[in-house]
Amino acid sequence: MSKLFNGDCLEKLGEIQSAYVDAIITDPPYGLSFMGKKWDYEVPSIDIWKECLRVLKPGGYLLSFSSARTYHRMACNVEDAGFEIRDQIMWVYGSGFPKGKTQLKPSHEPIVMARKGGKIQELRIDDCRVSNQKIVKGRWPANLIHDGSEEVINLFPDSNSSRIGNPNNPHRGVNHTATSYGKGDGKETHDFRDQGSAARFFYCAKAANSDRGKGNNHPTVKPIDLMRYLIRLVCPVGSVVLDPFMGSGTTGKAALEEGMEFIGIEQSKEYMDISKKRLTNVAYQAGLFA
Repeated sequence: MSKLFNGDCLEKLGEIQSAYVDAIITDPPYGLSFMGKKWDYEVPSIDIWKECLRVLKPGGYLLSFSSARTYHRMACNVEDAGFEIRDQIMWVYGSGFPKGKTQLKPSHEPIVMARKGGKIQELRIDDCRVSNQKIVKGRWPANLIHDGSEEVINLFPDSNSSRIGNPNNPHRGVNHTATSYGKGDGKETHDFRDQGSAARFFYCAKAANSDRGKGNNHPTVKPIDLMRYLIRLVCPVGSVVLDPFMGSGTTGKAALEEGMEFIGIEQSKEYMDISKKRLTNVAYQAGLFA
């Protein structure tokens, strides 16, 4: 089920009741004037993030993409609005090119990870473990995501972890394989070694044409698999997910595919129409747009 608002973000947030949404996952303007787009002149204001804080349930998470150059402005505004900064998730990729000899090659986008005060909400760790054929449950999710490209994987040296410990110890933060040492009394240790350190991290390539869908000309579309992973990470089952900078609706599509309800806000009529078409294809209940 979805509800979409076409209009000014700050104004439309005011139409949502307080403490209504479970999580906010968004890819807002970076303040870079990307491709000369007027909507990218500034990062979201403190007032916008204050409204996001108001509509978020206590303990709920905010994940907001940003750029390497303006991350500090984004994070400071989020924090000054009253959020608690919990972490920074780094999405690393091999594709990208510099605009000239005054710039470095862009190879990552940081994601602000923040939460609203209240009872601490656990992450869905087991639903986001990174699978590996040598690991039974999968690796604990990390604050690094890569695109799986050869260029990035080659940055991680092949290695064998020599760590061995007790998986029943909740403070270890690592996962066990099928290799056991003990007598089945609940105190046995397990071998945590696996080959190739890049395999320890979730990976997702940049958006392909299949992510965009027909007729989607938005310049900054994110991959569906990446957004689904982030939604699983911070959203309880059956959550209401908000994206106050919806763009062409990628967060909404991912949320619906994960069985969540979705609220989206987008000021552009063009992108709103694209979002409606994309969400319609996920078979949501019709007639719920605002």
